[in-house]
Amino acid sequence: MVSASLSRLPPLLSTSLVSIAVLLSGSVAKATPKPLPFSYGVDTNPKGQGEVEQYVDLVPVLAYDPNGKQVQYLATQLQTEVEYGLTNRVELGLYVTLTPQAAGYSVPTLIEGNGSKQRVRWRLADQGDWPIDVALYGELTENNNELELEAKVILERRFGHLRLLANAWVEYEFYFNGQREFVLNPTAGFTYQVSPHFSPGVEYWMRAELGPNFGHSFNAGPHHYVGPTMRFVFGNFFWTTGLYMRASNIGYALTAGVDAYGPVWFRSLVGFSF
Repeated sequence: MVSASLSRLPPLLSTSLVSIAVLLSGSVAKATPKPLPFSYGVDTNPKGQGEVEQYVDLVPVLAYDPNGKQVQYLATQLQTEVEYGLTNRVELGLYVTLTPQAAGYSVPTLIEGNGSKQRVRWRLADQGDWPIDVALYGELTENNNELELEAKVILERRFGHLRLLANAWVEYEFYFNGQREFVLNPTAGFTYQVSPHFSPGVEYWMRAELGPNFGHSFNAGPHHYVGPTMRFVFGNFFWTTGLYMRASNIGYALTAGVDAYGPVWFRSLVGFSF
């Protein structure tokens, strides 16, 4: 049996298809489309220019329905981001996050909770000035479970149409129940620009919660995911998406209502510059 959340998948797919159709009517990009779903690049929006991005994560997990029966469930998290260039090298970002659940279901929570984020990205030099392009990223998160401080060092190198990226990413989480923990969430990947409109790639990401549950809980990790990505860019619009396979704990049987890291993880985002 598949839960009520699966019935939301067709509208999501329909929305994506409509978005693609709109994208196809545009021209070459004018903004800073995200190269990979999880990894940030060093590019920032120019001064006075902004961008809106909508993320959708879908992860198949096990849950309990209102009758207490174990069912397959498509866990979902949504994130809306507004970016704005304060200068040509400093960019502000504001987020709203939402983790919708079908009423009456016992469902594991994915990475995000219901809340908000504020972040800044600072590009240290213009592209090509240094052997490796570098940006720094800081973020504050408030949601229903915790307060969180996050820092990234963003590294990038381009060789013609080939783009290599890595994010050294760490979080410190202050849970409202008194628990404290570090989270490691590094990412790495590459894209290749086949045309100005299309860039396929591959991305890896890892997540490990270094707290009291580390080594004693499946959710604490470490979890490793890797998979193919695609980015489409047309005019002021872009669409970046990736499908990741879990490369750790292969064959592990998920615990219903608890374990949030399914065998695959899908992330898609659509962006629009203004």
